[in-house]
Amino acid sequence: MKDRPTGRSSMTTTSQGRAKASRAGSASRARLDRDTIIAAGLELAAVPGTTSISVRDLGARLGADPTAIYRHFRSKEQLMEALLDELIGRCVASVTADPEDWRARVRQLSDVTLDLFARYPAIGVEATVLTTHGPGELDAVELMLDAFSRAGLHGEDLVRHYALLASHTLSSAAGIARARSERGSVDAEDSPWIDGPLLADPRTHPLITSVSTLLADLQDRDLFRLGVEAVIQSAERTAAASARPASGADPVD
Repeated sequence: MKDRPTGRSSMTTTSQGRAKASRAGSASRARLDRDTIIAAGLELAAVPGTTSISVRDLGARLGADPTAIYRHFRSKEQLMEALLDELIGRCVASVTADPEDWRARVRQLSDVTLDLFARYPAIGVEATVLTTHGPGELDAVELMLDAFSRAGLHGEDLVRHYALLASHTLSSAAGIARARSERGSVDAEDSPWIDGPLLADPRTHPLITSVSTLLADLQDRDLFRLGVEAVIQSAERTAAASARPASGADPVD
């Protein structure tokens, strides 16, 4: 009669498997740091159709319990601030124009912000409600202030034009990113500003009817850039006006 298996071999195998799993889990937890979480958050935000990031989904992507993320970020808001700041930092790093060419730097920063927000819409939309106070945001503020300083602006004029550019760039890029994500056109170079034609009765809305074709042709990037150019032109006019001598002042010999 053959001896019956005692089960010790299977028990040993099971025990070894659990030990390996435990060691693997420990190694995974050891690798979980802020940079790893931010990298995974960007990957998740880049998935087509992702309009928001949940800690649960992020934990699943990392292969970790979602609560482990809160060891590195106090709250979901702090996590999103870190992701947004990383994105803004990448925008600044993409600006390559010479600092003396302040117009080119402003245009580059705005264009790349639109592109990255559209690529990571779940993060870009947070720009309308979050202020990160992080290094990326500080670098962006410094870049814009430097650009308008080189344009010849000072004091209140300098601060107002920075704020105007930042507000237009962040809010418009965030809105376009959300709209493109919802339409499934994240990778589009341009998208219609208006979804579908405006169907109006010419008797009650004659102006809409008269320009309906032009309205349908509006593209989001064109309008975005138009806003940036308006800020640049305002800076030029303001700097030129401040450089002129005050009315009635004695001419300089």
